[in-house]
Amino acid sequence: MTTKKLLVTVFAIATVFSVTAQSNNDELYKKALKLKMEYKYKEAFPMFQTLLKSDSANVNYLQYGSYCYAKYGYYYAPEAEKMKHYKAAEYLAKKAIKSLETSADAHYAYAMALGRINENASSKQKIANAKLIKAEADRAIALNPKQAGAYHILGRWHRTIAGFSAVEKMMINSFFGGVPPGGSYEDAIKAFMSAIAIEPRYMNHQFELAQTYYDMGKKVEAKLWAQKALEIVPTNDDDIKAKKDCEELIKKL
Repeated sequence: MTTKKLLVTVFAIATVFSVTAQSNNDELYKKALKLKMEYKYKEAFPMFQTLLKSDSANVNYLQYGSYCYAKYGYYYAPEAEKMKHYKAAEYLAKKAIKSLETSADAHYAYAMALGRINENASSKQKIANAKLIKAEADRAIALNPKQAGAYHILGRWHRTIAGFSAVEKMMINSFFGGVPPGGSYEDAIKAFMSAIAIEPRYMNHQFELAQTYYDMGKKVEAKLWAQKALEIVPTNDDDIKAKKDCEELIKKL
């Protein structure tokens, strides 16, 4: 066989392998995305890990991989490893945004990763990240007004800011130049209502609304929404946790 024929043969074989690998990735991605959309994070997570190993530049693998890292870390990772997953989610989301700035899902994933990181952060870091979380949630909504998850994060953001102590608010004003307009319980309610309008069967939106009313001292409304949430049949980990949270909230009421 001549050198020219050998090169042609090698190229042909490489092309076949490349096409086969891409086909396998496409099939795996369809399965992983379906599981992610069904809130089956435990099953979707390792699939996105595999996809990212095969192509770490694919924006879909990055943004949905980020989402699954955050969710898997929250529900399944040992306590000592949770932050590792959240940091990975942050890295992947930032990379997705750099690849496609106009992706609402990438901005949403970034906001969610930062929110998870903030759950175990110092007050100083929480305040430092506060502006960025809101900016990312706002950007996601601007790109996709039907992004329910971004409204959910926005609702939690407003409620968190509204619940800051006088000392924390002073730190915000003194060291970080204040926060964006908002940060009220009323804004939190509007955001959760928007999320519910888009995803009426997602129990966690309704629980968070109930929690907001509880934090405001409006016990009647809190109980109403907690009971309304419990009318939904749990079908995933998010629902199961929300159901437990609603039951605990009703006990306090």
